[in-house]
Amino acid sequence: MTHIVHRTAALAGAVGLLTACSVVGQSPDDDGGSTELTLVTHDSFTLDEELLAAFEDEHGYELTQVAPGDAGSLVNQLVLTKDSPLGDVVYGIDNSFASRAVDEGVIEPYPDAPVPEGAEDYAIAGSEALVPVDVGDVCINVDRQWYAERDLAEPTSLEDLTRPEYADQLVVTNPATSSPGLSFLLATVGAFGQDGWQDYWRALADNGVTVVDGWSDAYYVDFTGTEDGGTRPLVVSYASSPAAEVPEDGGEPRTRALLDTCFRQIEYAGVLAGTEQPEAARELVDFLLSAEVQADIPTSMYMYPVDPSVSLPEEWAQHAPLSEQPHTVDPAEISEHREEWVRTWT
Repeated sequence: MTHIVHRTAALAGAVGLLTACSVVGQSPDDDGGSTELTLVTHDSFTLDEELLAAFEDEHGYELTQVAPGDAGSLVNQLVLTKDSPLGDVVYGIDNSFASRAVDEGVIEPYPDAPVPEGAEDYAIAGSEALVPVDVGDVCINVDRQWYAERDLAEPTSLEDLTRPEYADQLVVTNPATSSPGLSFLLATVGAFGQDGWQDYWRALADNGVTVVDGWSDAYYVDFTGTEDGGTRPLVVSYASSPAAEVPEDGGEPRTRALLDTCFRQIEYAGVLAGTEQPEAARELVDFLLSAEVQADIPTSMYMYPVDPSVSLPEEWAQHAPLSEQPHTVDPAEISEHREEWVRTWT
């Protein structure tokens, strides 16, 4: 939900659909208030323009956007500016950084948020501040065509990536600079434990893993599975990425996600502490949870909506399933050890 992010071909050229703005409340109405409502988000936020326009028309707000970077940069900026908040609402804090945002008090509790039925499992235990909006799995993606042309078996597990037959084939993103990179690091912590993940990464290094700073370079420059791809048939991406690679004739995509390698990423929204427009801010959070926005999330941001009643694009059922057993790390453990793990990895 990043995010230096991530996602797929549909997002590679995405631009913000809202006008950038760094100051809250510059457009006072006749009562001395502000009709300007500012959303602070990551730099891959995008929704259907008509949906955004309908929200503005219905509520009489002018939506603007502040996008300080990926999910990590987003939380850092919220903490640094909590005495003078960048906006009214935040969207895009994910579960690898959520505990820090909550602990720092940058989000106002919203206990009555209309979280869709069935999305309760995505909520943060013990907190009413952040509201789940969408979910996705960060997984290794494989170029099936590359292996078929060489008559090689595709890898299926994290352990396979360290085997000699898969040497010099994997490109990953730096967890210090990339939200998917951090999620993949957490997948290895979840899979091998605090006593084993470092040895696993040593094995990856010995097997020729390549590390780049951002998802776009990994997916579009180094990965062989895209039109102008590079030399690496394995890449850290999303379980939804193959759905973006379905050819125009509706045939099979040349890529697939290895669902035994995934870490579940959940993206949240919340009312920023210190907003002068708490009621309007809650209306914007409600909008992100509405059926219309939830239905737009798969095609706009290539994430799953948290509302399980929303119909998904037809190709998702076949080409973009979520992992049945993603690797997990307790949020409290992430909060306590995230910086230590990234520093050790680096």
